[in-house]
Amino acid sequence: MTVRLALFDCDGTLVDGQAGVCNAMDAAFADAGLPPPDRHLVRRIVGLSLPQAIRQLAPDTDEGLRAAIDAAYRERFRAARESGSLVEPLYDGIAELVASLAAAGWTLGVATGKSQRGLEHCLATHGLTRHFSTLQTADHHPSKPHPAMVLAALAETGTEPEHCVMIGDTVFDIAMAGAAGVRALGVDWGYHTAEELLHAGAEAVARDPAHLKELIG
Repeated sequence: MTVRLALFDCDGTLVDGQAGVCNAMDAAFADAGLPPPDRHLVRRIVGLSLPQAIRQLAPDTDEGLRAAIDAAYRERFRAARESGSLVEPLYDGIAELVASLAAAGWTLGVATGKSQRGLEHCLATHGLTRHFSTLQTADHHPSKPHPAMVLAALAETGTEPEHCVMIGDTVFDIAMAGAAGVRALGVDWGYHTAEELLHAGAEAVARDPAHLKELIG
């Protein structure tokens, strides 16, 4: 039996997590005695693993200060999650798309720059955990666009590359798919533009979840 795997990015694809990311990053920079980074730049690095994201946001700081920002961000994000103040709403139509794909026999997974704890909390909050068979996170892999997350998902689910599609909102997702030899579809409701995604190698860019379902096939 052929396994068909639809592998989703999380922030910017399944959920709109930009407010939580920007707020935690502002607080982390303040804790380190630095001015907050430009929020446009923060949104642009959503999807990268945290150390790589901080390196891009604070390129002129030393390794010790970047490590302090990293630790402060994790603490601020954890505190927001545990207090219930973290808001990561699903994009309209995503819950229906996920349920429809699962019902049609697709195996579903996530490949994200989030931590394992953060991803599990996010999926549980929206009642989606049961639909996903493989969860690949920054805790266990190099940052996107390294293909490790996709390759691990393929191995874990027994999927051949030609039967996998990676779905994401950033050029990091598209490049990761290309490096792993799987299909890449973009979505235009996230943090990079449709033009950027197509230029990075996306097969197509979905206008909304209904269109994405058509593109997945």
